[in-house]
Amino acid sequence: MVKVGILGGGQLGRMLLQAAANYPVETHVLENDDHCPAAHLCQYFTRGDIRNFDAVYNFGKNLDAVTIEIENVNVDALEKLEQEGVTIFPKTAVLRIINNKILQKQFYATNAIPTAAFTVLQSKSEISTWANLLPGVQKLATGGYDGRGVQIIESLQMENLGFDEPSVLEKKIDIKKEISQIVAVGQNGKTVLYPPVEMMFNRRLNLLDFQLCPAPVTKEVLWKVEAIALSVVRHLQSPGLFAVELFVDQRDDVFVNEIAPRVHNSGHHTIEANYSSQFDMLWRIILNYPLGNPSCILPSAMVNLVGSEDQTGDVAYIGLEDVLTIDNAFVHLYGKLQTKPGRKMGHVTILSADKQDLIHKANKIKQTLSVVAAPQG
Repeated sequence: MVKVGILGGGQLGRMLLQAAANYPVETHVLENDDHCPAAHLCQYFTRGDIRNFDAVYNFGKNLDAVTIEIENVNVDALEKLEQEGVTIFPKTAVLRIINNKILQKQFYATNAIPTAAFTVLQSKSEISTWANLLPGVQKLATGGYDGRGVQIIESLQMENLGFDEPSVLEKKIDIKKEISQIVAVGQNGKTVLYPPVEMMFNRRLNLLDFQLCPAPVTKEVLWKVEAIALSVVRHLQSPGLFAVELFVDQRDDVFVNEIAPRVHNSGHHTIEANYSSQFDMLWRIILNYPLGNPSCILPSAMVNLVGSEDQTGDVAYIGLEDVLTIDNAFVHLYGKLQTKPGRKMGHVTILSADKQDLIHKANKIKQTLSVVAAPQG
């Protein structure tokens, strides 16, 4: 039986393990929290820091393959494992590019992949020399995640708000839509594309709020999205599952924003909405099975459930039973014991052939279901 390790035990690892039950695979998880969402679903759990060289190396040295559920891992340890014959999904060369926003943007430029105009900064004092890129978005080279490490710089008067460490400053795009295109790449190089999704963000938290699939875009935009996403993964030259996040501007030009080299929040709907979910697909890739069918069974919407403002403590779900009465609504709670503001605690997927029905039900769920701290005593 193939022994596969997952670095990280959050909700992505949890859903990956739920799909693993269908395959002949021995599952291992490395995470520093015994009560993480994935801990009780794997066959072998190891407590350890996924950013620590020794923890990652010792975890992976007796496994056949290792994959990730978050990019913030010790790539040096993965590289040593790769050199010793452990297969890493995706390859460590890909993780080195994606883990550093500077390298990622330079990768796009080198390979003629459309992306926002940018420059590399070493300190915030350099912003004043790049007024032509303002209004702009400054992103830390390393360490950013889920909206952290990102700062909007509207004008030179905001220069003092910038990050005083290595970063990229990219020109702000006049965005019409934000799209995620998930691409699966098999070990033989074959690719399949999921129908793209339109993502709507909570601007205050800078987190995905809800999404629609298939994305309501013209055929011309769809072709651009697919062609650009395929160009990205072909230049990465690695098997794996990749979520390519793109901007569509007011002129319907398409630009790559970022790549996630793993299962992704924008693909959670595929569990019910697609013939082969993103989690099923990744197991097929790791086990070198034929790629699954990424087509939609029905159009879908997905709503993220996040911790309410000013709510920290043992979690409680208000309105859950009401949401469970909604036709074709599928609730996924991640098993996190503690809530805090903005923390991802679950999601709900809705299926319907009618777009307005999807939007209506998504809004109803957002208004009905809230994640709060349970009353004490």
